[in-house]
Amino acid sequence: MEEKLVKKPLIVKQEPDNISIGNDHGGTESTSSGGAGATIRPSDSRATVILIISTFVAACSTFTGGSIAVYSSLAESGIIADLGLTVAEYSVFGSIFTIGALIGALVSGRTTDAIGRRCMFWIVGIFYIMGWLAIIFAKGVWLLDFGRLSLGFGFGLTCYVGPVYLAEITPKNLRGGFMSIAQSMTSYGASLTLIIGSFISWRTLAIIGSIPGLLLLLGVFLIPESPRWLAKIGKEREFEAALQRLRGQNADISQEASDIIDYTENLQKNSDDKILNLFQRKYVHLLIVGVGLMIVQGLGGLYGFMFYMSEIFDSAGISSTVGFIVVAILQIPVIFLGAALIDKFGRRTLLMASAIGECLGCLLTGLSYLLQDHNLWKEVSPILALLGVLVYLASYSFGMGGIPWIIISEIFPINVKGSAGTLCNLVSWICSWIVSYTFNFLFEWSSAGTFFIYACICGLGVLFIGKLVPETKGRTLEEIHASLTHILQ
Repeated sequence: MEEKLVKKPLIVKQEPDNISIGNDHGGTESTSSGGAGATIRPSDSRATVILIISTFVAACSTFTGGSIAVYSSLAESGIIADLGLTVAEYSVFGSIFTIGALIGALVSGRTTDAIGRRCMFWIVGIFYIMGWLAIIFAKGVWLLDFGRLSLGFGFGLTCYVGPVYLAEITPKNLRGGFMSIAQSMTSYGASLTLIIGSFISWRTLAIIGSIPGLLLLLGVFLIPESPRWLAKIGKEREFEAALQRLRGQNADISQEASDIIDYTENLQKNSDDKILNLFQRKYVHLLIVGVGLMIVQGLGGLYGFMFYMSEIFDSAGISSTVGFIVVAILQIPVIFLGAALIDKFGRRTLLMASAIGECLGCLLTGLSYLLQDHNLWKEVSPILALLGVLVYLASYSFGMGGIPWIIISEIFPINVKGSAGTLCNLVSWICSWIVSYTFNFLFEWSSAGTFFIYACICGLGVLFIGKLVPETKGRTLEEIHASLTHILQ
């Protein structure tokens, strides 16, 4: 079965007058025996309205995550002044977000596999709305902390369900671009929140922050369940209806549906989704890739830049408001550039370019502080700091922000996806907590050295990606899983 999926061409449909056969690049070649046959549209030829709406729903969940991440740095002075919190109490408010995300990461994979992707989006939206409402109406520390914990839990779930759902519903020729846009919304949500939060109160910012969560809840009414999840639990009738809805009423889904059903049934017979199954020989390489990408992404310094961007700008002598605006404006073209290029040049190429850019951004920022420490080039160091932040965040949004999650959602077969996703999600949040917790200590030790450490991690990430990360563009999930696990057995 696996060898067939690796080697056989995908035959879309065969009729006496018209045969359309998939070529090696995901396109189609049509041959007509009579020359008058009607052209049959393959199921992966275009984006449908329902696919765009589904991507928008996933983007709302990741956009909210970016807003949550930077909210505490913007609201600090206002909350402390209005509610009389001590610095220690506010520190708990800021850090409890990570605790919530860790809890969400722990339960994300198995729970999503048990109740479905669409239902999990419901839960994410409910926790988002509940968290923002708690902050909006907070009169003391307890409701504030509950709201922040709830938001973190929702984002922890989002980090798994968002990319997995999109990977399972998008056709191979659109998967990279659609997932890239949705995952990059985390960075843009953070940047836009930084701009808006510079001019409004913390309660008003919380009200605005709840809007994407509300759109997420409303959007769930319109989207279908993941066809591959429906196939996994044996609901073939609902599976075919969901797949037809995603591909369009005029699309021929017969071959795609057959491949998904056959491969899913084969996996179900061979193994269950247990955490120990991840350590079988055929999955160990995939596990190294998934966990390694989360380590490179998490320890590369993002949360140091995001949580303490104001301090970076201020210490470099740059207006934080100006810096936030420039960063947010830069995100727009970078996000869409990455989405446009991912299915052309591939995941691995963009990841390596992104990691190199992050390394350069960290080096420029570290060099700026090194010049300040030695009182050299005082006019140049602020420019270097701003340039370093811009290069780093643009590079992150271009690739490292979303592509690791795209690859993780693609490489793991559905029979181990829940356990693998939970583990990778948990590693990601542990690494993020390490960076956010240690940043101030490292910064006090050496401001320049902090960013040079991040640069070294990003540099090692380039080597890791080039050596171990597989390319997944232009193939169905079933083809990816069969080829990778077959080679590694």
